[in-house]
Amino acid sequence: MGYSFRASCVKPLPITCMEDEPGIFDSEPPQVRHSGFLSLKTFYHSGHASPKFNVTRRELSSQADANNSKEEDGDLEDGFSELGDVEEPQNELELSDTETDDPTEQESSRGRTESELFNEIFNKPPGHSFCSALDKWVEEGKKLSREEISRAMFILRKRKMFGRALLLSEWLESKKQLEFDESDYASRVDLIAKWCGLKMAENYIETIPESFRGEIIYQTLLANSVSQNNLKKAEEIFDKMKDLDFPVTGFVCDQLLLMYNRKDKKKIVDVLLMMENKNIQPSPFTYKILIDAKGQSNDIAGMEQIVESMKAEGIEPDIGTKKVLARHYISAGLLGNAETLLKEMEGEDLEKNRWVCKVLILLYANLAKADEVGRIWKLCESDPYFEECLVAIEAWGKLKKIDEAEAVFEMMSKKWKLSSRYCSVLLKVYADNKMLTKGKDLIKRMTDSGCPIGLSPLTWDALVRLHVQAGEVDKACSVLQIALARSQVKPLFSTYITILELYAKKGDVHNSEFIFFKMKQHGYTTRTRQYQLLIEAYINAKRPAYGIRDRMKSENVVPNKIMANQLLLVDRFRKNAVPDLLDLLD
Repeated sequence: MGYSFRASCVKPLPITCMEDEPGIFDSEPPQVRHSGFLSLKTFYHSGHASPKFNVTRRELSSQADANNSKEEDGDLEDGFSELGDVEEPQNELELSDTETDDPTEQESSRGRTESELFNEIFNKPPGHSFCSALDKWVEEGKKLSREEISRAMFILRKRKMFGRALLLSEWLESKKQLEFDESDYASRVDLIAKWCGLKMAENYIETIPESFRGEIIYQTLLANSVSQNNLKKAEEIFDKMKDLDFPVTGFVCDQLLLMYNRKDKKKIVDVLLMMENKNIQPSPFTYKILIDAKGQSNDIAGMEQIVESMKAEGIEPDIGTKKVLARHYISAGLLGNAETLLKEMEGEDLEKNRWVCKVLILLYANLAKADEVGRIWKLCESDPYFEECLVAIEAWGKLKKIDEAEAVFEMMSKKWKLSSRYCSVLLKVYADNKMLTKGKDLIKRMTDSGCPIGLSPLTWDALVRLHVQAGEVDKACSVLQIALARSQVKPLFSTYITILELYAKKGDVHNSEFIFFKMKQHGYTTRTRQYQLLIEAYINAKRPAYGIRDRMKSENVVPNKIMANQLLLVDRFRKNAVPDLLDLLD
């Protein structure tokens, strides 16, 4: 469960990959009882320890791990991002969910938290007219307090409209509407990292007055590096923070754990030992990451042991942690365990725990329990929250109950203005169920109503997949080209992979390399899967892939067994069948 961004211009927190607890940016690490490391030692003794570990300044330098328990193929984006700029693996912790019983956030999700400034921003396209609207706002003498700015920024971030939030931040500074402090600068770093990429965020940090270039700035950059799965950059920032003598905090350790859970599980124990050496108390989020790591490794017994250790420390698993447990039980085929957990999550009075409904709806769909999905949805149906509707559409789609999914969609279209956000969810349902005609009809409806298709990468992803499934390869590629031509759009990782798979199968080396390049240009970290598909393109074209090993080595991509076999195959197309001497030395 990630941090919620509550007041960007007052005390902003990066909204990705953080745990919502007070004092997270305190400079002094909390004091702990040594018994708090029981679960860490349990994890250590279960086979994840590195052979050696010495706590030095560079103890976490980058090394690729070729033996992670799961391939990176599943590291694809999901979620309902308005601008789709965060690369988030779908088989990882679902940290962007807002699982809270905070009535303020519930009201916001229902559209009842009003912001006149947000409405002004939302009704204007980005660019000159956007800034002109803000200029006019001031000229008319309308309220522009920190409270109003915070409320507008909160809604923009909640809707993942990071581009417009960034424009607002830039306008505020350029027009001297706010006296920026470190939190305001950190908010800008966060928005730049999300919208423009980590490199631009780093460049911006160099322009921040040195007196405001503190710990929060670098924690923000670290969190975004982790959310974008950039292991090398995350470790560079960690080293930079140590160079600047910033304390190693629980937050920083949790970010590293999250990163290594995705990229290099062998290093998890290194962070745990560092936490123990520095007397840093494991947080509920720390336990959640370890539980997920065990679940990903199919070590259900180990997962349950960490839960028991967590409880022994007086920390009860929250809904987000229980959701992770339930997902791994389902993946392991332990459906009874999952159902028991879901009943526990539901409690005795679900109406009082209404905010849990959206979690239960999807989990019951994953269990293929249509009756339970219907029962939970019935509690929400008379006056649903926006997010509940989104998950209901997705859940009915998973259950192949298309009529039910469409009924929820129609309810939304009457209750809220047609938007690319919830249209994209139904489009995904059509794509998953290979319903091209319905998908095209929905796109026409969006176009006719003036709904901005170009603002949702999820829409483009569904369109690409619909055409691919219909065998319309050229149209699928055209959709991606259109998406690339829209300056506001950063296609999803999964969209690129779908097209790259097509080109690889066709042996189209030129276009495979083009897609490979565009992914890097858009800030997606190169992974094993991309190189597998690129090499497959060369193999199917019966062409040698000169220098491919050097490219992989430069990006810390270590070949797995599949790639090793691919490299042997592609070597056969060289004029000299004997691999280059340099390759033999790799």
